[in-house]
Amino acid sequence: MTTEEQTNQEVTTEDIKIAEKYKSDANESFKKQDFNNAIELYTKAIEKNPTVAVYYANRSIAYLKTECFGYALTDASKAIELDKSYVKGYYRRAAAHMSLGKFKEALKDYEYVTKVRPNDKDAKMKYTECNKVVKKLAFERAIAVDDNKKNIADSINLDAMTIENEYTGPELEDGKVTLQFMKDLMELYKKQGKLHRKYAYKILLDIKAYFMKQPTLVDVPIEDDAKFTVCGDIHGQFYDLMNIFELNGLPSETNPYLFNGDFVDRGSFSVECIFTLFGFKLLYPNHFFMSRGNHESATMNQVYGFDGEVKSKYTAQMADLFTEVYNWLPLAHCLNKRVLVMHGGLFTRDDVTLDEIRKIDRNRQPPEEGPMCELLWSDPQPQPGRAPSKRGVGCQFGPDVTKTFLDLNKLDYIIRSHEVKNDGYEVAHNGLCITVFSAPNYCDTMGNKGAFITLTGKSMKPIYTTYEAVPHPNVKPMAFANSLLNLMC
Repeated sequence: MTTEEQTNQEVTTEDIKIAEKYKSDANESFKKQDFNNAIELYTKAIEKNPTVAVYYANRSIAYLKTECFGYALTDASKAIELDKSYVKGYYRRAAAHMSLGKFKEALKDYEYVTKVRPNDKDAKMKYTECNKVVKKLAFERAIAVDDNKKNIADSINLDAMTIENEYTGPELEDGKVTLQFMKDLMELYKKQGKLHRKYAYKILLDIKAYFMKQPTLVDVPIEDDAKFTVCGDIHGQFYDLMNIFELNGLPSETNPYLFNGDFVDRGSFSVECIFTLFGFKLLYPNHFFMSRGNHESATMNQVYGFDGEVKSKYTAQMADLFTEVYNWLPLAHCLNKRVLVMHGGLFTRDDVTLDEIRKIDRNRQPPEEGPMCELLWSDPQPQPGRAPSKRGVGCQFGPDVTKTFLDLNKLDYIIRSHEVKNDGYEVAHNGLCITVFSAPNYCDTMGNKGAFITLTGKSMKPIYTTYEAVPHPNVKPMAFANSLLNLMC
C-alpha cells in the first residue's frame, strides 16, 4: 500500500486505539535506544492510522538515529503534509536536511517556524544558529573563489614553528615517521596527550604529497600465504582502534591493513585516530592502505564533529588542510585482482568498469550523484534491482546488481563498510557482498560489536573477528559536533 493509499484508508476507533498503543511502545523502544524496533512499531502505528502527523515525525527522528536520512526527510515532509501547523514536523525536516549538509533547506524550515511562532525562543535560536552556518559557508565559498583555489599546504611554514622546551612528546627522526615514533604516539594518545603542531603539520604535508601520486583505484597484490586485514568504519573511536591492534597485531610489512573509510566524525578522538592511521601509512606505504569514506568530506566534518575537534585541538588552518588531504584519498582498492573494496557500494548503472573507476577525478568534494558519490554512499538491499537510497544520497543495489558488476569485472566479491551491523559484519547477496564495520557500540549507544576481516592471498576467503567496545575517557561522542545538531532534535 502506498503512503497516499494509507492516508485515504478508513480508520476505525479500534484502529486508533491500537495505533496509539504501538506509538507508546515505540516511544519506549526509542528511549532505550532500540531505534530499529522503534521504527517497526511506528510503522505499525502508521499502518493502523496513517492520518497522524506525530507518527511520521517520530519515525523520522528514529530514521535519523539510524542514519536513514532520506527516509527521515520523507517522513518529516509527510508529517507537514498531514498537519501544516505541526511545528515538530518542520524541526524534523530541518534535522534531516542538516544531517545531509543541506543547510539552506534547513534554514527555510526554521524560518517558517519563527514566522508562525514569533515568540518561540527555541525556534529563534535554531534559526539564528542555522543562519550563521549558511552565512559562514557562503563566506568560505567566496574566499575560495577569490583565492583561486589556493592550496593551504603551500602556505604552511614548518621552519617558523618552534618546538618548546617543555614539549616531552614523540618527535619525528630527521622529519620521518619511525616505528618508535608510532609506539610513542599511541602511548601519548592513550594518556590524552597531544602531538606537537609542527609534527602534526609535517605528517599532513607528507601524506598529502604521497596521496597526490596515488591512483584513484589502488591495486594491492597479496602473496599466497600472506595475511591481509580489512577494517571498516572507525569514526573517531581511538581506544577501539587500539584494541584492533591488540587483537590483530600492529601494522607492519608482514601484517598489512586496509582501513576502509570513515576514520573520523561522531567519536571525539578523531584527531588521534587520523594521525595514527596517517602515521602508519607513511611508515609502511606499501603495506598500509586507506580508502575515502563519505565522512572524509568538508560538509560531514562540519556537521559531525571532526572540523570542531581539529579547531579545538589545533587550528582552523589545519582543519582546512585536512579537507585538502581527504580530497586525494583513493576511492577503492582491488585486492589480488579478485576483491574490490570501497566504503559505500555499487552504482546506478550496470556498465561501470574498474577502468572507469580508475579515471574518476577524485580531487574534490563528493558530488551528489555519479560513480564517485555511489562508491562513498551506496548500500546493498536484499531485494533484486535498485531503489532510491534510504540515506538520500547514492543508491540501494540488489544481489543481481552485485553479480552483474562482478561478472563484468571478473571479480569474486566486494567488501564495503558504511553501515552499523550488530555483529560488526554482514554477508549478503549470496556471499558476494560483505559489510565490515569496526566501531563497536557506535556513538556509545548502538550496542553493536565491531569486526575486522582477515584473508590470505591464495584463497581470499574472508575470516571474521568480532569484539566488544573497550572503555574510553569521559568525553562523549559528538562533543565537537555542530551545536545545531544537538539542538535540532
